[in-house]
Amino acid sequence: MTKADLVEEVTKLGDLTRRDSEVIVETIFDSVIGALRSGDKIEIRGFGSFRIRQRKPRIGRNPKTGTRVEVPAKKVPYFKPSKELRDLVNPGARAPETPTPTPQAGNTAA
Repeated sequence: MTKADLVEEVTKLGDLTRRDSEVIVETIFDSVIGALRSGDKIEIRGFGSFRIRQRKPRIGRNPKTGTRVEVPAKKVPYFKPSKELRDLVNPGARAPETPTPTPQAGNTAA
């Protein structure tokens, strides 16, 4: 799904023009980006949360030449889906049940 697809979905929901829908979608994205830039965490109940993770500097390798390259520290956006979203994406997948312990022969409680 692209941003244009999202705009189209918003346009279908009500009496909105395409331009109004574009403004709504852009405003949401700009708000998320602005919050992440300022170091805030965004939590959307039932969907997930966005936050920034700090990566440490490291030594990498150029895959073409094999030479060592210094990769500087950087901040990367990170999305963690909510349990509800995970369940909606994987409707048949459930957490494995823990087996209940069964009494073994010779272990009787006095």
